[in-house]
Amino acid sequence: MKKMFLSVALLAISAATFAQGKIKDVRTNPDLYFLQIGDVANSLELLPPPPQPGSLLFLNDDAQYQWGLMQRRTPRGDQAVSDARVGGSGVPNAFSEAFGIKITKEETPEIYKLVVNMREDAGDLATRAAKEHYMRVRPFAFYEKTTCNPEQQQELSTNGSYPSGHTAIGWATALVLAEINIDRQNEILKRGYEMGQSRVICGYHFQSDVDAARLVASAVVARLHANDAFMAQLAKAKKEFAALNKKGKVKKSERVNK
Repeated sequence: MKKMFLSVALLAISAATFAQGKIKDVRTNPDLYFLQIGDVANSLELLPPPPQPGSLLFLNDDAQYQWGLMQRRTPRGDQAVSDARVGGSGVPNAFSEAFGIKITKEETPEIYKLVVNMREDAGDLATRAAKEHYMRVRPFAFYEKTTCNPEQQQELSTNGSYPSGHTAIGWATALVLAEINIDRQNEILKRGYEMGQSRVICGYHFQSDVDAARLVASAVVARLHANDAFMAQLAKAKKEFAALNKKGKVKKSERVNK
C-alpha cells in the first residue's frame, strides 16, 4: 500500500514538473512577463489567416519585400540590423533617443524595468497562438535569400513568421512610452513603427506579419492596463520620468505645436 501511494505521489510530482516546464509566462519568468498566457486575447481568433502566395494580398507582401531589399545597403538598413537585437538592453536602447532620455538600468531603473518586463507579454504571449497554428514560412526561406542579419536566421527558421514578435515588442513598447512622455509621442510612436518595418527590410517578416503584430500588440497593452503589477510599475515609471523631466534632463520634442 505504501509503495502504491509513493508511486502515485511520484507520478503527480512528475506531471506537475512537466506541466511547469511547459509553462512560459509570468509564472516561470516574472522578469520578462506580467501576464499569463490565458490573460491575453487569442491571436489565432483575433487575426485573419496570413495571405497565401498568389493571392492579391500577397502581392503587397511581395512588393514590400522588394522594397526592403533596396533599403539594406543604406543607413536605414543599418538601423534594421540594430533593431533585430531586442534581448537584454536592446529595446531600451532602441527607444532612448525618441524618448528623450537614455533608458538604462542605472539612470532610469523604473522605466527600464517596465520596458524589459513587458517584452515577452508582447513578443510572445500576444503572438503565440497564431504563430504556432500557421507556422508561416519566413520571407528569407520563401525567397531563398539571406537576411540583413544572418546571425539569427537559424534560430528564427524554427518558428512561424505570422505575426511578428519583434514588431509586437516595438509597437507595444511605443504605446506605453508614449503614455509616459506625451510631449514626444510622435517621435516614440514613429520609432515603434520603424521597428516593425525593420523586420521587412531584414527579410525576417512579410508586411502582413508586421501589420498583424501591431494589432495584437495594441490588444496586449490594453490587457496590461488591467494587470495590477503592470499598473504599479507604470506608476513608478511615470513618477521617475516626472522627476527627471522637472530637473530638465529630458530632451524636449522638436516638433512645432500648432
